[in-house]
Amino acid sequence: MTDSGALVVRGRLVQPSAVVDDGVVVASGGRVTFAGSVSDALATGYGPAVETVPPAPGTYLLPGLVDLHNHGGGGVSFPDVTTASEALAGVLEHRRHGTTTLLASLVTARPEVLLERASVLAELAVAGEIEGLHAEGPFLSYHRRGAHNPADLQEGSVDLVRDLAEAARGYLRTMTIAPEVPGVTGPGGVAEALVEAGVLPSLGHTDGSTEQAEALIAQVTAALAAAGSPLGPLTATHLFNGMRPLHHRRPGPIAACLAAAARGDMVVELIGDGVHLDPATVRSVFDMVGPDQVVLVTDAMAAAGVADGRYELGPMSVEVLDGVARVVPEEGSPEAGGEGPIAGGTAHLIDVVRLAVAGGVPLVDAVRSATAVPARVLGLTGEVGSLEPGARADVLVTDATLRPLRVLRQGIDVAVA
Repeated sequence: MTDSGALVVRGRLVQPSAVVDDGVVVASGGRVTFAGSVSDALATGYGPAVETVPPAPGTYLLPGLVDLHNHGGGGVSFPDVTTASEALAGVLEHRRHGTTTLLASLVTARPEVLLERASVLAELAVAGEIEGLHAEGPFLSYHRRGAHNPADLQEGSVDLVRDLAEAARGYLRTMTIAPEVPGVTGPGGVAEALVEAGVLPSLGHTDGSTEQAEALIAQVTAALAAAGSPLGPLTATHLFNGMRPLHHRRPGPIAACLAAAARGDMVVELIGDGVHLDPATVRSVFDMVGPDQVVLVTDAMAAAGVADGRYELGPMSVEVLDGVARVVPEEGSPEAGGEGPIAGGTAHLIDVVRLAVAGGVPLVDAVRSATAVPARVLGLTGEVGSLEPGARADVLVTDATLRPLRVLRQGIDVAVA
């Protein structure tokens, strides 16, 4: 049943609802042809290929990971690249750790800079090296801007949305917006223009009220349904971070996001790297809304995979100490001499999965939230994020502690870091 060139990988196969202890993935032509137990593979005619590969009980077989929020790695900052080859080095840093599908994230900058960077990164999307782009800003809250340059924040602009989508050559996949910023919600606003352009809005960096968040969620949910968009549902950009904190008398946007996720109208991002969120918070959100409404992300920046030091994140200078990235306050600013806000992550997505499991999230749930769920958000169910017949042969092989041993993308080995 398999050809002589079939690829066969054995180990503990992590499927969406269970782990198959003696599992196997068979692929040919860059696509999965079989994924399941060895006994089922033998029963369905895959014996000649499978029997030549010894069991690997100490390893896991995971789908290639899917990161929706990633600003770079390996010393490369996607918001600062000037060539596609430079950007590719950042992509490969994460690919070597098992992230085989990635959105390259921009940060708030001047419009002309955003358009230039989008054009460069679009070259990687056209070449199939990344899935597309995520624009984080510039329509964000000044008070919850985090590492975004306040001078470049602006009111919602439909013209900029359209220009950015054009510069990205149709590969602008998501955009973070704050509902309280003028021009974002309502008829003729940014949220409406994004859906019309085939871009998924993401609620984030907001100091808005519960009601303002609910209005955006309702508008986008209805617009996606009316458009028949393959993307969705609406996402929340790194829930808790860059948002007004949850308070029992002033619930803010977090309460609205959790409620929307619980009813299936939203998927919430969690940066479960042990810095942005406590592991108990990650576990609690999984318990509240379920793994199918959670996406684990890195929010990685240039320092992911490299040493501490000084880095750039768009127009902002960032200092990384003990793996924690923070904005360096400008001299003369009110924050000068103090500790700046967190400026992205330094982990790889497999590290986030490992920490979630260590914090009490079931393995199959943590893996699903880093594979199948983000694939669904991007409209790629059955293509990436799962090991099933017909899917792209993206496989992450790890040891028992979820450390990468082997990475395959489209059935081709990627050098593991």
